[in-house]
Amino acid sequence: MKCIVGLGNPGKKYKDTRHNAGFMVIDELLRRHGWSLNKSKFNADYAMETLNGNKMLLVEPQTYMNLSGDAIRPLLDYYSIDVEDVLIIYDDLDLPPGKIRLRQKGGHGGHNGIRSTISHLGTKEFKRIRIGVGRPTTPVPVVDYVLGQFHKAEQSDVQQSIEKAADACELWLDKPFLEVMNDYNS
Repeated sequence: MKCIVGLGNPGKKYKDTRHNAGFMVIDELLRRHGWSLNKSKFNADYAMETLNGNKMLLVEPQTYMNLSGDAIRPLLDYYSIDVEDVLIIYDDLDLPPGKIRLRQKGGHGGHNGIRSTISHLGTKEFKRIRIGVGRPTTPVPVVDYVLGQFHKAEQSDVQQSIEKAADACELWLDKPFLEVMNDYNS
């Protein structure tokens, strides 16, 4: 079984914020297939579904971003999912809105959700999709920026990146991640 985790913050207050780009990809996958997050365990809402014969978990941790690993690790243990079968999706300040980047491993790059995930998984070697949210163009604290909503001018690009990331997730169910990376990073 594969596990696709979108990082974000729970609650209406954070719904359409930059920091919830990971949740947005999970929501897109749910919308496409008429699924819902109908299970809850270990501070995570999730769905267990099958697509093209591939079983998967779609997960949105409910721990708030900085504690994402607190929800991810116990869920993987409970379902006996190997780290090599996990894909984490999250926002990235270093990519402009509309861009995505797939990686097989890496550091946290200052992202607290990834820092927590690395700490709980005990490795930096897990698959990831970074969703570009860009950097602030005005002197605003980064925390306020990522907890803010996308500007109207960015929304079309952001929606495209959410859809591309969801496409990449679906492709990963059938193809090796390296091939998916090559398709989407070129």
